[in-house]
Amino acid sequence: MKLKKIHKDYIILQIERKKDERLGTAANDQVRFFAAYTKDVVETARQKHNTSPVATAALGRLLTAGAMMGSMCKNDSDVITLQIQCSGPIGGLTVTADSKANVKGYVNNPDVMLPPSKEGKLDVGKALDLGVLTVIKDIGLKEPYSGQTHLVSGEIAEDLTYYFAASEQIPTSVALGVLMNKDNTVRQAGGFIIQMMPYAEEETISKLEKKIAEFKSVTYALEHEHTPEKMMEDLLGDMDMKIYEKVPTQFHCNCSKERVEKAVISVGKKEIQNMIDDGEPIEVNCHFCNTHYHYSVDDLKRMLNEATR
Repeated sequence: MKLKKIHKDYIILQIERKKDERLGTAANDQVRFFAAYTKDVVETARQKHNTSPVATAALGRLLTAGAMMGSMCKNDSDVITLQIQCSGPIGGLTVTADSKANVKGYVNNPDVMLPPSKEGKLDVGKALDLGVLTVIKDIGLKEPYSGQTHLVSGEIAEDLTYYFAASEQIPTSVALGVLMNKDNTVRQAGGFIIQMMPYAEEETISKLEKKIAEFKSVTYALEHEHTPEKMMEDLLGDMDMKIYEKVPTQFHCNCSKERVEKAVISVGKKEIQNMIDDGEPIEVNCHFCNTHYHYSVDDLKRMLNEATR
């Protein structure tokens, strides 16, 4: 039976069940899960940053994970940042997401080109190589929470699986995938995060481990027209699976000329005066969405006046 094709990006995830608690669950609440379809998110990022295929795959995986992890946040104002610093030719990646699954991100070297891996796939692991994954959660406390782990493979899904186990002590399975067309546009993108609750029974854990081991890949499932719901049914369908919410996700940057102007003002009066003395307009680029903002000398003089108030 063929399934209906997906036309919009979305995540199946948690919903309000108790005060400040949202869960999408299976096995009598022993398991919680998040699953996403993110083709448009990743294609938008590719277009904005003009990324090479391997850079698109790397950024797309992290964007997908970020969208799901953002949706885990409980408060509307919460923000999560995933940052990878690495020794590979991609140079690093940064992704930020909010609780509404709005996500944005960039790679340090969008032009990186590498030969395929031994399996004939885009070699994301070699593009990243050795490095560190940092997860920063700004949840309204005095200081943001920050957790950090070393990359174990550079494939991102495995690195996040290790992060959840080592930094948050949550047994987790993360699967992420990006498939490219021959013209280097995005063909498929998505992923899932499955987590065991502390009270999960050994039988449930063993059963799920076997199912995950038999799961081919996210891109294989999406190519066979499996929706995120279908992927979760294959893994959790016989464990009393419940889907409580479906939310849209999108690549969205909240930068604006006014916000960037405040950033320019924050560099200080001396720096602004130096720019004015140069007598040339300036251009400021947003790393996340690659939007260019232009400011004339008159704009700079106005900013200087504001900085001296």
